[in-house]
Amino acid sequence: MASFDTEWAGLKQQAAGGPQMHLASTAATDGGGGGDGDLTSDKAVWNRASQDLGGLSRSIKGALGALETGQKGAALTGVESATAQAELYQSWKTYLEGLSGKCTSLQGPLEKAGKGQYANDEDIKGGFAQINGQYKDTPATGGSGGGR
Repeated sequence: MASFDTEWAGLKQQAAGGPQMHLASTAATDGGGGGDGDLTSDKAVWNRASQDLGGLSRSIKGALGALETGQKGAALTGVESATAQAELYQSWKTYLEGLSGKCTSLQGPLEKAGKGQYANDEDIKGGFAQINGQYKDTPATGGSGGGR
């Protein structure tokens, strides 16, 4: 039995000199797998993803509006549960605003990919990398560590 490294090196060597691999969904007009053209992106899929993110952003904004409406009657002060509820509300508000913003920001690169406005895969990757720098993942759950 060969070691993983040896086997992996052999597979890479085979792939470099062997026949080219194609996805079944590319350029095959006979309904079978493996086309004879290069892998191409389905612009309709990119456009659909962009539209779906727009819908998701609108839904999140609607949920945020409902959250704000529900918060209006909960302005009790001096009660620990009211303070905790206010902190929770602010946390969710911040989270939903960020999530909606990220959805909206992702629409641009998806739409550009769908319209073929990127020159290559590296340009697509760069379009999405800009968003990663703008939006960071939220910290793990478990509260603010306020000692309550």
